[in-house]
Amino acid sequence: QVQLVESGGGLVQSGGSLRLSCAASGFAFSTVEMRWYRQAPEKERELVAAISNTGGSRVYADSVKGRFTISRDNAKNTVYLQMIRLKPDDTAVYYCNVVRQTRNYWGQGTQVTVSS
Repeated sequence: QVQLVESGGGLVQSGGSLRLSCAASGFAFSTVEMRWYRQAPEKERELVAAISNTGGSRVYADSVKGRFTISRDNAKNTVYLQMIRLKPDDTAVYYCNVVRQTRNYWGQGTQVTVSS
């Protein structure tokens, strides 16, 4: 079955950096687009970044452009989110996502907290 396991979250000061990882299993990882979403308290879940199966195409939310970088290692079935110059507004639970046969799959999420 599809499994997504995020890691790498934590507490960081404003201006700091974190690298999130999402280990995937149960599907042909190298053939699909992968996405990172986040959800802050009392806000809707929002798309942060997406990467094509080869890594050749990447998209970002306007709020993170120039600060976040999505990447993937198809040999390790892992997608990453490198975050720099973090701001308090980046505080949220970050989720890895994949769509398979029209169904959305989510990891358990990893908490990122940015203190001012």
